[in-house]
Amino acid sequence: MELFDSLKQKISGLNKTIVFPEGEDVRIIGAASRLAADKLLQPVLLGNVDTIKATAADKGFDLSDLTLVDPTNVSADEKQKMLDALVERRKGKNTPEQASKMLEDPNYWGTMMVYLGEADGMVSGAAHPTGDTIRPALQIIKTKPGVKRISGYFVLLKDDKRYFFADSAINIDLDAEGIAEVAVESAQTAKLYDIDPKVALLSFSTKGSAKADVVTKMQEATKLAQAAAPDVPIDGELQFDAAVVPEVAASKAPGSPVAGQANVFIFPELDSGNIGYKIAQRLGGFEALGPLLQGLNKPVSDLSRGANEEDVYKVAIITAMQSVEL
Repeated sequence: MELFDSLKQKISGLNKTIVFPEGEDVRIIGAASRLAADKLLQPVLLGNVDTIKATAADKGFDLSDLTLVDPTNVSADEKQKMLDALVERRKGKNTPEQASKMLEDPNYWGTMMVYLGEADGMVSGAAHPTGDTIRPALQIIKTKPGVKRISGYFVLLKDDKRYFFADSAINIDLDAEGIAEVAVESAQTAKLYDIDPKVALLSFSTKGSAKADVVTKMQEATKLAQAAAPDVPIDGELQFDAAVVPEVAASKAPGSPVAGQANVFIFPELDSGNIGYKIAQRLGGFEALGPLLQGLNKPVSDLSRGANEEDVYKVAIITAMQSVEL
């Protein structure tokens, strides 16, 4: 089954609500209109209602099954409810005046909707930097119990191939403990995409073929990840060819439960993770879904500012699916 056929089945009939803080963006309006027409979820668009309606009329988008909310034009009771909840959640870190200012940012308003259960997930980032999406999520939704950090991943698709790359978007240079946590979290997230995870911690070295601090880091991270998830095939440190080519694996890492068949790739730092997915996308012809976030209590997805309408449509489906699994 095609990936998105499977994901659509998982959310079909559940009427999940996804909030889009960038509701005035034509890409968001177009994707939300399609999502509602396909009866996959209930979109909520934040922004100036007149502007949204004018853009939809100009492009021929149907808004009849969408909810439009202008956070600057809600009732006093609704604003006070949101303000009180944000102040309480911040536990003295922000004054009511500061919290009121924060709620002028639609990303904060949308995040609070998710926190309060008024939406099942949020999709933003088409017109904002990653930090503008992540900051409210970390402050309000926070990480899952037992998880210290969020991380970013991409799902790479081509024909019948599905691969998972992490961290390719968020953490610049994690230590061994952080890499191990990302590896374990990635194995669980990969299952949402019907990937049976075989996790390779990547390096320029395979099984001690080279010596360097970054090699030692990946060796230590492998041991920590294996101890944390003994039921998941995890191995490292592995060069990429040893991770994916059976003949190379037989030579470089004989007996490995992962080498030659890996489908979840954990990178030693953000440079290689980001470069790696772009090489696969631009030279390898893979479709790259992401960046997507893992580790949060509730799903928030960060779009690329280069996203098109189709990207928004697919990421919203993924976000709704994540809300089923979390």
